[in-house]
This record gives sequence, structure tokens and C-alpha cells, in this order.
Amino acid sequence: METVNLEAAFDSFDDHWSPRIAAELNGQAVKLAKLDGEFVWHSHEEADELFLVRTGELRVEFREREDAVLGEGELLVVPAGVEHRPVAPSEVEVLLFEPTETRNTGDVESEATEEELERV
Repeated sequence: METVNLEAAFDSFDDHWSPRIAAELNGQAVKLAKLDGEFVWHSHEEADELFLVRTGELRVEFREREDAVLGEGELLVVPAGVEHRPVAPSEVEVLLFEPTETRNTGDVESEATEEELERV
């Protein structure tokens, strides 16, 4: 059992679109990420993905439905298989909850793909 201070954890890195693992439980990971700008369109065929905004504002774009805009303290679950693209007009800090092995770019291989995540 290990306590994670979110403020200190987010202060420990500056990279955008490069999630860090803060905790793991029951095959799930709590990942911390700083986002800025547009990410790649992708989906996760086998896993739901939860976005929880800690600071800033995040827009999650969808091809088949209306976009969602999340403010501080708001969360959204993107169901498995739904194509989406996170967009941050300015830096936003988010917590992601998803199966530990879930790749940040899902079914898409790109220069943004992270295979091995660091721990905070």
C-alpha cells in the first residue's frame, strides 16, 4: 500500500501525452497525464476508458456522436470500441482509469504510442 500525492505526482513530470502509472488495482491502472493540443483518433476495442479532469478543460471528440467537454472535477467514460480524440486547448491534467495493458493510442500505431509507462 502506497499513498500517492496527486499534486506532487503531476509536478514530477512535464511531458504531454505521456501517461504515468500512479497505481494499479484489480487489473486496472490509474494513469496520470498532462495533455496539450490534439491527440490521434483511436479506439480501444476491448476496454472502456475513464477520463477524470483534475485541472483545465478537456474536449473529447467523437466521429459518431456529439463531443464532450469536461471541466475540473468532471469525468467521462468512453465505451470500448468508440473512436475518439482527446483535445486540450491548453494544458490539462487528467487521471485515466483503464486496464493496465491498454495502450494510449489504442488500435493506432503512431509516434505518440507509449509501450512502457513510467511510474510516478
